[in-house]
Amino acid sequence: LGLALLFKAGMSSSSSSVLEMEIFRYIDVHQSDFIEDLKEWVAVESDSVQPVLRKEVIRMMTLAAAKLSALGATVNLVNLGTHQLPDGQDLPLPPVILGELGKDPQNPTVCFYGHVDVQPAKKEDGWKTDPYTLTEINGNLYGRGATDNKGPVLAWINAVETFRALKLAMPVNFKFVIEGMEEAGSLGLERLLEEEKQGFFSDVDYIVISDNLWLSNKKPALTYGSRGNACFFVEVECGSKDLHSGTFGGIIHEPLMDLIALLDSLVDATGRIQIPGIYDSVAALTEEEKKLYESIEFAVEEHKNNSGVKKFLYGTKEDILLHLWRYPSLSIHGIEGAFHEPGIKTVIPAKVIGKFSIRQVPHMDLSVVKQQVMEHLEAVFSKRNSPNKLKVSMPMGAKPWLADVNDPLYKAARKAIKTVFGEDPDFIRDGSTIPVARMFQTITQKSVMMFPIGAADDGEHSQNEKISRHNYIDGTKVFAAFFLEISKLHQHFNETSDMGTNN
Repeated sequence: LGLALLFKAGMSSSSSSVLEMEIFRYIDVHQSDFIEDLKEWVAVESDSVQPVLRKEVIRMMTLAAAKLSALGATVNLVNLGTHQLPDGQDLPLPPVILGELGKDPQNPTVCFYGHVDVQPAKKEDGWKTDPYTLTEINGNLYGRGATDNKGPVLAWINAVETFRALKLAMPVNFKFVIEGMEEAGSLGLERLLEEEKQGFFSDVDYIVISDNLWLSNKKPALTYGSRGNACFFVEVECGSKDLHSGTFGGIIHEPLMDLIALLDSLVDATGRIQIPGIYDSVAALTEEEKKLYESIEFAVEEHKNNSGVKKFLYGTKEDILLHLWRYPSLSIHGIEGAFHEPGIKTVIPAKVIGKFSIRQVPHMDLSVVKQQVMEHLEAVFSKRNSPNKLKVSMPMGAKPWLADVNDPLYKAARKAIKTVFGEDPDFIRDGSTIPVARMFQTITQKSVMMFPIGAADDGEHSQNEKISRHNYIDGTKVFAAFFLEISKLHQHFNETSDMGTNN
């Protein structure tokens, strides 16, 4: 009761640290219980990719719902219906959990998103332990889903549970969105978010996602941006059938030669994209933003060794990170229709399809990028005077995501990390695409933050996935500290706004 009153009365820094110490002590004492919970969750083979395991995903959703209910949360398992498999079979989608705990109008409302489905895993794939039996080796907790994403989801729940166990007044109101189809494309989630925009999300102030990793094995990080991805097919066709190169070679415009010329026109030897206008919308790098890159802990040689290549296009840490996160890149992925098997086959393919993608950054517009690509390829093709048919399409496009590092969310998380880990986090972007962050930000129009607790070497999606005991338990502490920090910042922000209104 004394601790509850301490919080409600408004904490000084010394009383705040007393409260944190009490919270951290509880988490340390109960870490074995928290690891047992993770063991129970990892044991469920909630692989959303394989239809035969769909019942296990649904069972996992029920387990997660029961865990939230035990906290005292109101839990709604929303039925999303079915989806059709390529063979025509209808398969039930796992329900999405919408959970709610606390309705104090004085408190900010923080919504946490996570997923409890996993990537496929088999012992024979190269795992040193059974992927569905959480196994601790040298302080690491090995198991499928340990870091992606069952561990972080449980760490958040553990932090909430700690406040309840200590009978502390909740510093924030909690909402939970937990799904079971993230690894299979989050089917049905976007529609649900749209439907709940004016309902479930109407009183949400902040959204936190913990479904990614630090850039380093040791130094914490906060993620504030990711690149989008625009995927392209470029198709060249000369006729209805493949031709013999002895009979027709030398007298026709070969589609594969046209295609190779088109693909070769996309990027130069330095990695710079050659499509006119592609860099026009990329925001200029500010001095403030540039400084963020200087302090980032990033092992260039280790990254190089992991890739198996001898040399990167860029030599410095800053240039490498800028070109991974901050600037667009273009990658060529393959050619469909060309002969690719061992041996020699002297055929001229009738139709070939080149596949490439552009990782685009803020403030590039997908429709503009598509137009620029098409105009460039058509211009290159026209110079070849080829009678072949050219077709350019963009079958998939995902937008980039960017948050403000000066947002209260990031300030609160930064303070919490400093308290628990003893150092400021790296502010990082992600070179890949994180559709869920963009989806939440676009639909709900709320502040979104990526708050990882897993280390760079956790091996998400890979063999021997793990989360360290240190990251799992300290991750629980950092979430608990974050609840206190965002509550204080939000209260201060509201008081400042009220003063401004009164003036």
